[in-house]
Amino acid sequence: MLNWLLDPLGYEFMRHAIAVGIVVGILCPIIGSYLIVQRMALLGDVIAHAVLPGLAIANFLGIEILLGAFVSGIFSTFLIAWIRSQTRVKVDAAMALTFSVFFALGITLLTLLNSRLDLKEILFGDILSVTAVDVWRTAFIAVLLLILVKLFFKELLFYTFDRFGAEAVGLPVNTLYFGLMAAITLTIIVGMKTVGVVLVISLLIGPAITAFLLVKELHLMMLLGSLLGVISSTSGMYLSYYLNLPSGAAIALVVFTLFFLALLFSPYQGLLTRPGGSRRPSCRTRN
Repeated sequence: MLNWLLDPLGYEFMRHAIAVGIVVGILCPIIGSYLIVQRMALLGDVIAHAVLPGLAIANFLGIEILLGAFVSGIFSTFLIAWIRSQTRVKVDAAMALTFSVFFALGITLLTLLNSRLDLKEILFGDILSVTAVDVWRTAFIAVLLLILVKLFFKELLFYTFDRFGAEAVGLPVNTLYFGLMAAITLTIIVGMKTVGVVLVISLLIGPAITAFLLVKELHLMMLLGSLLGVISSTSGMYLSYYLNLPSGAAIALVVFTLFFLALLFSPYQGLLTRPGGSRRPSCRTRN
């Protein structure tokens, strides 16, 4: 058993892959928890695809592609907010439109600009190519975001559950909104290398909704979600190594497996364990 655990660690690329998977597994569910409780999970998918035009343009100009991805992702959130404020279009429709437009624009620019970027790697990731520099850069961004979440936890909590109340007491709700959007965009960008644009949503949303089924308070949801994210990333890497599976897909499948088990056996909302006729509990936080 010990050899089974240690054998993959004999390879440097596996050590790097597992390390960055753990970091992303911790970060994604914490940031994703805010999307879950705001019922904005689709926004993560929108931003994940909205980074494509920025990647293509940054690569063409010869600048840091992650910077281009960040600008493009943030711009998509501005566009959604503008459509919501200027029209009667609902937020889900605005997000669906933005999703399709940015994704189509990204594919078009990658083609027209003769980009050297590998579209398959962008969409599905290549965690086995992660370097030590990637690990440290991911860890730096993750620590920075987690510190900011800790510092502004109460403000983000108030805004998340009662935006109008937060505005009434004088909190800068617009700043909080775009700060949260920036955090989501950065989280998606650092996760791209791990599982790609398509599957990063599995780590951003999957462990968070699994934790949502198991606990009732937001801070516990974040902590448990992070633990589940680490388990998913690590287990997915071992499955990938021993069964010769695509790494990102293996991680995503583990995420869903954990969610499905929680869906069946959650003490509060499990299909097989919940008391008959009980109401679905909402996620709340400790006063």
